[in-house]
Amino acid sequence: MGFQNIQLFEKYKFNVSAIQYRKEYIRLLSAGFLHADWGHLFFNMLTLYFFAPIVLYVYGVSGFLLVYLGSIVIGNLFSLYLYKRQSWYSAIGASGGVSGILFAAVAYAPNEIEVNFLPGYIFGALYFGYSVYMMLNPRPHDNIGHAAHLGGAAFGLVYAVALEPEIAMNNAVYLLVMSLPLIYMSYQVFVKKKIG
Repeated sequence: MGFQNIQLFEKYKFNVSAIQYRKEYIRLLSAGFLHADWGHLFFNMLTLYFFAPIVLYVYGVSGFLLVYLGSIVIGNLFSLYLYKRQSWYSAIGASGGVSGILFAAVAYAPNEIEVNFLPGYIFGALYFGYSVYMMLNPRPHDNIGHAAHLGGAAFGLVYAVALEPEIAMNNAVYLLVMSLPLIYMSYQVFVKKKIG
């Protein structure tokens, strides 16, 4: 419907001004159900298709829904925090939720799960590193919500570690390597206040 109905699209996309000044908090969730085009939707759903079964198996349906919906909201809250002074900033897509599912799966078995022929923790480190770099060094017309990806992925990772601390301790080295870019980003955003 969002592809064809521009009014619906505008009403439910993530928009800093609408959330901050009009208190339209539904946008923190509804933006995760809007996509720019069929390609955008396809790649999000393809990733979800590959990693959702792992999260469903390990955490059940309620855990899956909590990670998916929670990652959309957390990713958008992180974007709102970062871009609170840019009232024009808008975003759409399920990428935050999909990233949460992907990283909840990878956190469960960071050395066993492969993503694009890489061990999960190596893929995770590269994904986080690229997303952090692009978020801290924005390019015009990038059109990718790196902050939402990072917020969602971090939520999925934290959820998995909190629910399976013994597994996390057994994989601590892998999880630490994967999380190094997130630690750097946290320093840049929350200590040095590079963005926000």
